[in-house]
Amino acid sequence: MGKKVLVTGATGFTGGHLAEELNKKGYIVRALVRSDKNIEKLRKLGIEIVFGDLLKKDTLPAAVEGIDTVYHIAAVFREQNVPHQYFFDVNVGGTKNLLEAARDASVRRFVHCSTVGVQGEIKNPPAKETDPYGPGDYYQQSKVEGEKLALKFFKENSMEGVVFRPVGIYGPGDTRFLKIFKFVNGGQFRMIGNGKVLYHLTFVKDLAAGIILCGEKPEAVGEIFTIGGNEYVPLTELIQLIAAALEVPVPRKRVLLWPVYLGAVICETLCYPLRIKPPLYRRRLDFFTKDRAFDISKAKRLLGYEPKVDLKTGLKITADWYRQNNLL
Repeated sequence: MGKKVLVTGATGFTGGHLAEELNKKGYIVRALVRSDKNIEKLRKLGIEIVFGDLLKKDTLPAAVEGIDTVYHIAAVFREQNVPHQYFFDVNVGGTKNLLEAARDASVRRFVHCSTVGVQGEIKNPPAKETDPYGPGDYYQQSKVEGEKLALKFFKENSMEGVVFRPVGIYGPGDTRFLKIFKFVNGGQFRMIGNGKVLYHLTFVKDLAAGIILCGEKPEAVGEIFTIGGNEYVPLTELIQLIAAALEVPVPRKRVLLWPVYLGAVICETLCYPLRIKPPLYRRRLDFFTKDRAFDISKAKRLLGYEPKVDLKTGLKITADWYRQNNLL
């Protein structure tokens, strides 16, 4: 019988793929969920469902009871119509609650999902895990605090702990990059700025394999790993590859950065006090303005991690999935 593992965030994109891959490998998978929304696929796979909330500590003991390894994927990420404090409540406070519950239940290993965003804009790409923190917004700052909390907790409680930082995640089931695919497919995409920034992606199945290695390999304990694809390319080349995957002409039109940035500031100023999701916000512009390129050699060396899906193939698989699901 396989080991019992807990996945938080299993109704989401990354957590869902992770739970599925763990299930395929013979693990007994339990998912911590807040509601019955989007749980049918998990149930069909035979994954155990436990209802709970990271912010309600008394709901967590049932989730971690009898668990060997926790994969903590759940986080507040793209929500724009919630107070900024909520990011810290979940990404820091919720992580603390789960860590304490895991310790009390004698969980052997805890794998914590951080983000490459904790390093902010990359000054000298590709960035290594040892490069300094440089969060650029409240989400990234909350993930810095969550990562630091986890690393400190592992040390103080002699828990087998691992932190991984995923690089931009895409693949079947993703909706984060859907807008870009739709704009390129419809000929509406406009490059904001010069398009020279570097962009790095990770196919979700490769990421899931890397996360599982974080839970399996003895060499992972106490370490931080960047998990990404083999390739990073200038943004202009990425758009060319997306157009090729969609079999449409490459978009050539550009717009200046500063008017769009100003518009984002105005939208945030007007919408946030009313708890309305702004149609445009500065974090969205990071895609066009900040280098995102990372060194994954540590994960290759210590974990034996090796991405199997190249960027061209992964983008084609993703584009086909969007079409098959009538999303374009």
